[in-house]
Amino acid sequence: MATELALGFSSLQRVIDAVRQVKERLLRVTSVLNLAEIPYAVVGGNAVGVWVARIDKGGVRNTPDVNILLRRADLLAAVAVLETAGFFHRQTPNDHLFLDGPQGSPRAAVHVHMANELLRENDLIRSPDVSESEAVEQFRLLSLEPLVRMKLTSYRLKDQVHLQDLLEVGLIDATWLGRFTQELAERLQRILDNPHT
Repeated sequence: MATELALGFSSLQRVIDAVRQVKERLLRVTSVLNLAEIPYAVVGGNAVGVWVARIDKGGVRNTPDVNILLRRADLLAAVAVLETAGFFHRQTPNDHLFLDGPQGSPRAAVHVHMANELLRENDLIRSPDVSESEAVEQFRLLSLEPLVRMKLTSYRLKDQVHLQDLLEVGLIDATWLGRFTQELAERLQRILDNPHT
């Protein structure tokens, strides 16, 4: 029994540490970009989490990585300042990664997505601009409507889950259908029709 408790505590501590490290990584990256005055916006699971927490902190879902939206014109400047902060730049076919140290895991990396571009070849619309953001306590957060638009555009399973989270706390509803193109509105309608699948 003592061994089981010890293992349980150790496992729980690892979970707590993993969540804490993601939040620390987010704040490190955004503080460096803030100091360098490089425009950006936090997107992805962390952005959804901040929006959800405004309504119900119990609805926040953990995420292993950090996602940042940048303009392509600012990429080289961002690479320079983030590398001085200990991040290692790696380019993939779909985006740019910043590993947290030389042994950093791609699963826990900072993912940079280009603003005003198609993020994937089959995307229906371009990504938002970083100007579609707002200041929160310590960083720039993509505003809710462009964030929903990004999630509807990507529409992977995790994007659908994030949309369900936003729906569940009342941040989006059927009145949002008219804000999007027909294809994106149809995707949102599927979420509205099946909020818990």
